[in-house]
Amino acid sequence: MTTLNVILSRTPTHLPEKRLVGPGEGGEVVRDPKALAALIRRRYREGASLAVVARELGVSKSTVQRHVPVRERRDAAAAARQRHRNRAQTPYEQALRAQVVRLYGSGMPQQRVAATLGISVEAVVARLEPSQRRSKQEAARLAVERQGEILPQEEIVARYVQGATMAELGRLYGVHPTTIRRRIPDDLIRPRSRTAQPRPRTRRVLVEEEVLRWYAAGESAYALAREFGVSAHTIRARIPAADWRGRPAEEASVPPPRPVQPRKGGVRMVLVLSDEEILARYRAGQSATAIGRAAGVDCRTILRRIPEHERRSHLQAQRLNRPAPDVDADTIRALRARGLTWEAIAAETGLSAKTLRARA
Repeated sequence: MTTLNVILSRTPTHLPEKRLVGPGEGGEVVRDPKALAALIRRRYREGASLAVVARELGVSKSTVQRHVPVRERRDAAAAARQRHRNRAQTPYEQALRAQVVRLYGSGMPQQRVAATLGISVEAVVARLEPSQRRSKQEAARLAVERQGEILPQEEIVARYVQGATMAELGRLYGVHPTTIRRRIPDDLIRPRSRTAQPRPRTRRVLVEEEVLRWYAAGESAYALAREFGVSAHTIRARIPAADWRGRPAEEASVPPPRPVQPRKGGVRMVLVLSDEEILARYRAGQSATAIGRAAGVDCRTILRRIPEHERRSHLQAQRLNRPAPDVDADTIRALRARGLTWEAIAAETGLSAKTLRARA
């Protein structure tokens, strides 16, 4: 009698049944929690994951995790490595690895192996040992040999001699132009032109009757110039002035030349107002701008006639030139307290409603 049968014979009948589906157990019913815990720890130490052990024993993942000691649990990196090792032992993975090694060893590149087996290039590289991978020099040699078998060199040289370019041959055979260049002898290589060869352009003969007919049908002079390969002025010369839809050149309005004013270099300008009259007006409260407007000169010319100590500052000029200076904030508030509207106060004081609100 085996140890498992002894344990099963001593198990109480009131415990819940747990069916074991693990390898080597034959589907026996486990009633002892200690036996279940021992089986969980054994399968986990063998490399099975928590999910696999739970699926084999028919229990939950939390139950398996509870019976595995904390010090024996694998971290995320160790669990990933263990899953990779377990996956590598499956029959499918072994067969796939054998196929990858066989195809890659026959000289097939990694991209073609991946396309043949329906996997990614990274999956092909992961299933090859470092000693099985080819070096860059060997891969380049195999690529050249493979392209030599696919590309007919004599046909490529014949097409190139007939006038085909390397870019056109590369598109024809599905390779890079440099690959085509390696298959053409150096003595047959044509020199590259720095400027593109001009393509022959067929121009129509300029017939005045045809120009007049197309212009009368609604075509513009620029469209006809592009069609016949001439300038728009040439088309304009073929069209009579009576049929021309644009403005005649002789009737174009030319702005008259501006009269040249003589320079006054150093000569003192004679003003309509004398310096004494300008100073009297300025002292009376007129601004330099108003005096200059009356004299027909700029305000800076007026300021040069006024002594420096009598010129008003910006604030003084603002208070002096302010309309209705006696209408201050107190006056406006008093009128508003009487019940007058802004429009009524504006009509009474001669100011705008906006000015009244700003002063209030």
